[in-house]
Amino acid sequence: MLKIRLQRQGKKKAPFYHVVVADSRSPRDGKVVEKVGTYDPMTDPATIKIDTEKVEAWIKNGAKPTDSVKNLIERVNKKNA
Repeated sequence: MLKIRLQRQGKKKAPFYHVVVADSRSPRDGKVVEKVGTYDPMTDPATIKIDTEKVEAWIKNGAKPTDSVKNLIERVNKKNA
């Protein structure tokens, strides 16, 4: 089963995340199928860049976004609306 989730990058106390499509059984920072965006919570306001077309295509193919990724997608959609 595929999940759309966050992959943590950056150093200690300075996180940076990639929004990735990965197998649900793989570790958090393990092998990914595709990177579909980034999230930087350290900027003010937080920087969110997500390729919504790719995300929608993966969701149609059966990938399930995690709760945190759902919230990020909603924030991007509100900002673009």
